[in-house]
Amino acid sequence: MSFAPSYSHGTSSTPLLGETIGQNLRRTVEQHGDREALVVRSQNFRATYRQLWELTSQVARGLLAFGVAKGDRVGIWSPNRFEWVVTQYAAARIGAILVNLNPAYKTAELEYALRQSGTSVLLLARAFRQSDYRKMLEEVRSKCPELRVALVLDDDWELLLSNGAKVSERTLTDREDSLQFDDPINIQYTSGTTGFPKGATLSHHNVLNNGFFVGEMVGYSAEDRVCIPVPFYHCFGMVMGNLACTSHGSCMVIPAEAFDPLAVLETVQAERCTSLYGVPTMFIAELDHPRFGEFELTSLRTGIMAGSPCPVEVMKKVQSRMNMREVTICYGMTETSPVSTQSSLDDPLDRRVSTVGRVHPHIEVKIVDAETGAVVPRGTPGELCTRGYSVMLGYWNNVEATRSSVDMAGWMHTGDLATMDADGYVKIVGRIKDMIIRGGENVYPREIEEFLHTHPGVSEAQVIGVPSEKYGEEVMAWVKAKPGVKLAEAELVTFCTGKISTFKIPRYWKFVEEFPMTVTGKVQKFRMRELSVAELGLQAAAAIKTA
Repeated sequence: MSFAPSYSHGTSSTPLLGETIGQNLRRTVEQHGDREALVVRSQNFRATYRQLWELTSQVARGLLAFGVAKGDRVGIWSPNRFEWVVTQYAAARIGAILVNLNPAYKTAELEYALRQSGTSVLLLARAFRQSDYRKMLEEVRSKCPELRVALVLDDDWELLLSNGAKVSERTLTDREDSLQFDDPINIQYTSGTTGFPKGATLSHHNVLNNGFFVGEMVGYSAEDRVCIPVPFYHCFGMVMGNLACTSHGSCMVIPAEAFDPLAVLETVQAERCTSLYGVPTMFIAELDHPRFGEFELTSLRTGIMAGSPCPVEVMKKVQSRMNMREVTICYGMTETSPVSTQSSLDDPLDRRVSTVGRVHPHIEVKIVDAETGAVVPRGTPGELCTRGYSVMLGYWNNVEATRSSVDMAGWMHTGDLATMDADGYVKIVGRIKDMIIRGGENVYPREIEEFLHTHPGVSEAQVIGVPSEKYGEEVMAWVKAKPGVKLAEAELVTFCTGKISTFKIPRYWKFVEEFPMTVTGKVQKFRMRELSVAELGLQAAAAIKTA
């Protein structure tokens, strides 16, 4: 091979943790028992590590009293509350597989997840936003024959705790002693744009180590207080948030049940948080909040921006205006527990704001030609693949989907287009399915989005391809202006002209207040495309079949 291949292996002198989540939490409790472990401001809840351990013991025994066996699926359907965190660790301590149910699920999605996973015990909130969870569960319960027990957190939490008194501490210890770190411990449903969601099945080893090394990369210690406004049902919350904290003795600080920019700013100030998490849209909402200037954010040191591509200009503002000089970017997917690459605290500023960092410890990444599977030269776009301890056990009860995502050599194919530079820094340039091919030219939406973010009046930009009879696809930009700013198409076309190639300048523009999003803050580009085709009358072009 005459060229430098796009392959990198994360060497590390820090070994992987060969223990279960329960064993790891027990070690943290022994070292930091009197330190604050969990603060949930919306519930006025506070617990030290010792108190958290005792609570997880009670809930673990309560679940045993309800007949939960090792490997049984225990579902949790709730926004961010202290009960979610306690259930996460209690389930792990008895070897139950926690099924994370999206708080935004409606009845069809709820029924599918409960049936597909074979959930036997479900813990649920009464309601969230406009959704009455109890009513929705009643609508589907007859179609979920394996569901034996449903406990409403607001009504049955004390029952769960008191039931635990029927089970001895010895019974719990015996169960814990029977567990192995490669046992499945979590099912997370990935919301595909087509077909049914797939249940990524993760082990203790997968998520504990990934959370631990995320914490290592941002330098966590028992002194850190981490503000976690991202949802627990997603890896960002329960792994990069909770497990990164508990494996380092840090404090988990939860601002509210769901993301609220004002609650985040208030929490960071009141709790003297040293780290803050979010997807880019969350940081944009915090920076643009009319009361942003009122808050004292000097306690912040670090944090993580992840979940979707991070605009360079937003990253720069987070570093300067929010005092997060050591903020890092993480890249990954649920199927890889989730993080595969992360920027380092000491990376040069230009690398920290323009790449997703380098490969994580103990993980391999390579970039391949999506057609041939051959590793491409450094600097050449291709599909990013990941291999190592972080790759999921598989999709729950779906061998075919597993086989199509994880190849014979153990590589997880991400579907993301990326490049790797000479120093191993990875840059995400788009999704294989998002890449726009306009008249034979490959157009990467990410590149145009980054450029549009440099316009002083643009708060956020998302670029998609829409069908064109002449070119196959045309470029379209959805743009959200900063508060108080009026933007016009002609102004932005002029801004682009002479600075980016003519074929990259959007043919269509749409000015919006918000974007179609998932509950985790990921922009749904497939939905943007559907809406745009209808609004622009491009149905005929969309109907043209291509090879």
